[in-house]
Amino acid sequence: MGSNTEQLDLLIIGAGPAGISAAYAAKVEGLNYLVIERGLLAHTIYNYPVGLPVFSTPDELEMLPGTLELARDKPTREELLAHYVRFILEQNLRINTEEEALELKHDDGESFSVRTTRSQYRAMRVLVAVGAMSRLRRLNVPGEDLPKVQHRFVEPFPFVRKDALVIGGGNSAAEAALFLAEGGARTTLAIWPSDWENRDPKAGAIKAWVRTPLEREIKENRLQIVLFKRIEEITEREVRIETEEEARLLLPNDAVFILIGSDADLMLLRQAGVEIVRSERGCDVPVYDQETFETNVRGIYVAGHFTNARHIKDAIAVPRRIVPLIAQSLRAAAV
Repeated sequence: MGSNTEQLDLLIIGAGPAGISAAYAAKVEGLNYLVIERGLLAHTIYNYPVGLPVFSTPDELEMLPGTLELARDKPTREELLAHYVRFILEQNLRINTEEEALELKHDDGESFSVRTTRSQYRAMRVLVAVGAMSRLRRLNVPGEDLPKVQHRFVEPFPFVRKDALVIGGGNSAAEAALFLAEGGARTTLAIWPSDWENRDPKAGAIKAWVRTPLEREIKENRLQIVLFKRIEEITEREVRIETEEEARLLLPNDAVFILIGSDADLMLLRQAGVEIVRSERGCDVPVYDQETFETNVRGIYVAGHFTNARHIKDAIAVPRRIVPLIAQSLRAAAV
């Protein structure tokens, strides 16, 4: 492993929309900064299904006003990725991809030490902007490790005229079921009754622009809905499901997509002593100041989807607010 003795003002961990926005703000403030990303640029978006329309308006997704170029009114995964890459290149932002942060600790004095898969860095401030999809959730049922079981949906084409089961209750599961049904798969969506009955957008209900075509596919018998209590077992050819009415279904099946959410990897924050609590959404989140996004560990900040500011618009906007505050604190400490 190499060693980097450069003293950074700000080390940013994660190169999604929040990390990219933070890098731009750090450049504007004249900070000596670096972004490290264990995957690819905008890795969460890269993992979206191929060709997926992103159901947000351009002003909620673009790095600078009027710079997101679209063929239609909503950007696709590919258009959004191209926009972020082009922005990084045009702004010449300092981002190292495929470099994972392994250890974050407070040095003696004011700085932090960050060990990665490639090097060692010291930084006066650290902004953790990792995505919320680092750890895909599992059902932990027999057969979940079979080759036909996937925890990420990419595209429908390999499943034409095959029996595909999607398990989950959120937008990702609903979109996958919709894509599969429209793409010619014999599709079943297994969803918890509370999720199917939920119509409140603030409570995580399936978005209207997904639910409306989904219900059309159901009405036209191209998609089957099963309200389930639990998945009992996945076998080579079938899936055994216990329904809400205590009945048991045995579904013939060629492919299973378990899309029940994901969690951020908070290991680095825990290492550094950042307080973590359980949110109302049932996932772990760091405790931080709602104005500055600084955690209980002075000098460590958070931004992005795993905070309470979850939308991409917020992920882009928050760093533009907090990086100038970080720059201000650094200037005050230097006096």
